[in-house]
Formats: sequence, structure tokens, C-alpha cells
Amino acid sequence: MKAKLDQIRERAIAQIKECENTDKLNEIRVGILGKKGELTGILKSMKDVAPEERPQIGQWVNETRAEIEKVLEERYAKMERLVREAKLKAEVIDVTLPAKKPEIGHRHPNAIALEEVERIFIGMGYEVVEGPEVEKDYYNFEALNIPADHPAKDEQDTFYVNGDILLRTQTSGVQVHEMEKGKLPIRMLAPGRVFRADEVDATHSPSFHQIEGLVIDKHITFADLKGTLAEFAKELFGADTKVKFRPHHFPFTEPSAEMDVSCFKCGGTGCRFCKGEGWIEILGCGMVHPHVLEMSGIDPNEYSGFAFGVGLERIALLKYEIDDMRLLYENDIRFLKQF
Repeated sequence: MKAKLDQIRERAIAQIKECENTDKLNEIRVGILGKKGELTGILKSMKDVAPEERPQIGQWVNETRAEIEKVLEERYAKMERLVREAKLKAEVIDVTLPAKKPEIGHRHPNAIALEEVERIFIGMGYEVVEGPEVEKDYYNFEALNIPADHPAKDEQDTFYVNGDILLRTQTSGVQVHEMEKGKLPIRMLAPGRVFRADEVDATHSPSFHQIEGLVIDKHITFADLKGTLAEFAKELFGADTKVKFRPHHFPFTEPSAEMDVSCFKCGGTGCRFCKGEGWIEILGCGMVHPHVLEMSGIDPNEYSGFAFGVGLERIALLKYEIDDMRLLYENDIRFLKQF
């Protein structure tokens, strides 16, 4: 066996030293050290060797491999050096040419839209608050008046880590964390990434961003909600923007509503952008359910509040007239440079 290994080593070293290009050198390496190489074949045949001889043969094989690898590395290094020297000789550098401009980073449309939304609400006295993306089931569902048998807890629609931990489906859990602190009044904005088991298409993604707002104070009414969101819409889409509230249902608010804004392309007369209706759905909102306040340790007889939630991607798509949500995530520089 020792003689066979010496023969393999000598032949391999001779082939390596005669080799003139890296492709051929790689073929030699694979033929000797690869999965089907000669040395690998010897190791695989060790099961047929007497147990007392295996340590010695294994040592010989490892020594042979080490010698061949050393020669290979030296040959690779020499070839790379020769290629580099030839390239430097062939290239002519014109020092009078202008230097290449460095690539400077650019803000993403989502980031631009989020900064504008935060600016609007901070100007109204809100605080931006963040929370965990991996959340307890209690904060994501139970504390928001969504019991265990509610359809929203269907595991086909939610990414569960285990029975009690999941990737949050909404940033409403951040609101519960803030309410439990007991520091009232509350005026907060909770932006962040959320996760749902949606198919990827022009308007859906399993990972997207939500912005949710919460106000808790004494004597808060639906009129405060309407006035706040109407001002937000005018700041975001233009001073002539009108809003419309339609009755809806959310487990954690009562009463609940969907808010539409007048189409900022046609002014509400109807166009392709608003599908001829003159209105565009923008967000969901409502008065915080008394039971949600109670579960967070707040007396609903003394305090009331409103909440709202809007998709960040939806704002970006509408504001910049993007017709496919997937464009936001494909990292196409040609697309991103437009913003």
C-alpha cells in the first residue's frame, strides 16, 4: 500500500508541475482528491483492511494528501502571480482619465414614505414606538379581543414558532405593551415589519410593513379620530383631499370603520387610478374596544381611545403610483433611483 501511495504522489506532483492553466490543475485535483479521486477510493476501501493496519495506512494516506495539497497550493499561487503580472504588463493606465464616481446609497420608497408619515404624526404630538417581531400569542391575539377560536388565529394564515410564540401579524401588539405600562395618556405610532402566510403577487407579500396608531386619554371620541385622520390625509396626499368613513368590523375596536380618501389623481371624478370610483381605500380604524382597555389594566369608564392601522407599502404604492408591490423588494437599482 505504501508503494501505491508513493506512486500516486509522484505522478500527481509531476502532473501538477507540468500544468500550465488553472482549469487543468483543477481536473488533476478532482481526479486525485475529489469524491471519486484515487486517494478517496483508498480511504473507502479501508473497510477491507485488517483493523490493526488501518491506523498506519490512514496516516500514509493523510501524509500523501498533505504533500499533494501543498504542491497544488504553490502551483495555484504561482499561476495567479503569472496571470497578474501578464495583466499588468498588458494594461495601460491613463492617469489623466477622470476617476469613477462612487456609488452612493439611496433611500428606499418605503423609507421615504415612513419618514413622511412619522413627520406628520410627530407634529401632532405622537411618539414613535417599536416592539418585537417575534411575539407572544397573547399580545398578538388574546389581548386584542381575538379569542382562541377566532378565524384570525388559523395557523394556515399565521407563522407560528410554537403554540405560544409567532411572527407577529400586526403591530397592534406594540400598543398593548404600551397600555400595560400604565403611563397615560398615550399618543403613539407603531411602525414595523409583520408576517402573514400570503401568496406573493402584485398586492400581497408574506412579509410587509404596518403603521398603527393609538390614542388613549379622557373624553376621546370618534370625532377626534375623524379629525386626526382627515388632517393626516391632507398632509400626505394634498390639502384638497377628502375622507370618507365606512362601517366595518375589527375585533379590537368598536365602532370600527374603513377610511377612504378622495382620488388625488382625478380629484374624485373617477379615473383608472381609482377604478372609476373617485375614492381609494387607505386604512382601518375605530374606537378601542372597552374589553381591550380592561385587559390592559385601563378603566374604560374613565378612559377611551382610538386606533388605526395602515400598510406602509400601500402608502408607497399610492403616493408614487407604483402598480406592483413586488417592485419594492426586487432591489432593481434602475427602479429605486427614480425616488
